Amino acid sequence: MKIVAVDGTVSIKRDLDTGTDTQRQAVEEIIAQVREQGDQALFSLTKKFDGAELQQLRVTEQEMQNAYKEISDDIISAIRQAIDNIRDFHERQTRQSWMTTKEDGTILGQKITALDSVGVYVPGGKAAYPSSIMMNVIPAQVAGVQRIAMVSPGQADGCLPASVLVTASELGVEEIYKIGGAQAVAALAYGTESVPAVDKITGPGNIYVALAKRAVFGKVDIDMIAGPSEIVVLADEQANPRYIAADLLSQAEHDEQASAVLVTASQTLAEAVAAEVEKQLKTLPKKAIAEASIRDYGVIYVAKDLVEAIDVVNELAPEHLEILTEDPMKLVGKIRHAGAIFVGPYSSEPVGDYFAGPNHVLPTNGTARFSSPLNVDDFTKKTSIISYSKEAIEQNGRQISALARLEGLEAHARAIDIRLEGK
Repeated sequence: MKIVAVDGTVSIKRDLDTGTDTQRQAVEEIIAQVREQGDQALFSLTKKFDGAELQQLRVTEQEMQNAYKEISDDIISAIRQAIDNIRDFHERQTRQSWMTTKEDGTILGQKITALDSVGVYVPGGKAAYPSSIMMNVIPAQVAGVQRIAMVSPGQADGCLPASVLVTASELGVEEIYKIGGAQAVAALAYGTESVPAVDKITGPGNIYVALAKRAVFGKVDIDMIAGPSEIVVLADEQANPRYIAADLLSQAEHDEQASAVLVTASQTLAEAVAAEVEKQLKTLPKKAIAEASIRDYGVIYVAKDLVEAIDVVNELAPEHLEILTEDPMKLVGKIRHAGAIFVGPYSSEPVGDYFAGPNHVLPTNGTARFSSPLNVDDFTKKTSIISYSKEAIEQNGRQISALARLEGLEAHARAIDIRLEGK
């Protein structure tokens, strides 16, 4: 890994979600094809991109049952425990509707309503991501969403991985479609004969999925445009270099464009971690991917002291931040920008990916400066409630109409004045 001294310029931000002209045009054409041809487009595009000739788009009950035969009891137990942990965490995020009554009879409030329907995109094809299902479905269920439709690209035989189907089944998700890519996003946004449209689409995907989500935003809501994974480790001289190297590589193996960064004030630790990364890389099954990530987006920043190191972390605003210092909890309050903070030597990032409970759908590419992890609020909407009494309108009406006339909206003002006149 590159070791560089902090010189005032630090960044892991990459312009990755806008795509090329060719990619954007391809996505636009796919969306148009789905809107015009419906199911026919989904069948043909699935064959073209996934090599699967589907007989039906929706997963059958028999497919769900068959999946259980391929998954061991130990794995099913782990899935169930993870579901319990994630559900427990998200149930603590729920909000309640509220109303307040003033002395003049005015009633003001806020009504919390779950979205009617949500589409969850689960990446697939080369790999299976059961954890992605849990992290998207559970907060929607806790929020009270009644209809959750899941889409995921199938394998060459047209089937979804058994682990994906078992996880969906354990969550009670029954509406599952064997489609992926931009065509799946288009189907969820606009609907086809077999896939009813939804109100919001969540879940990560490749560049074509990201561009499709961007394109349909406005027709439906989306969670975010997620970029490649990121990890920043903030560590001092007492940290274990082997732990740090392993955690950096845990993100590097995701994608050639994933980012792995160590921030420290210890040159000795920096050199030890760099050597350990090279050592551990040699035995990784996904060595080529991790090696490219480390080469292009891996860096060790050496700060002059811990204060400057914290400033670097806040500037980077990482998706995942691990704090491996002598008193890590003491530093949590100093972190302003991070999607998730992992505190202490045993809080390795994969703990959050799979099991602890907090959501692993996190803001990337510096957007932790203004964005939050996927949560229950993302699956609800808020409606304001206003009930003004006669006494309140008589007391405040002239001020309201004055403000309306200040903006040149005479009809607004007259709507208040007519009530003041009592006619």
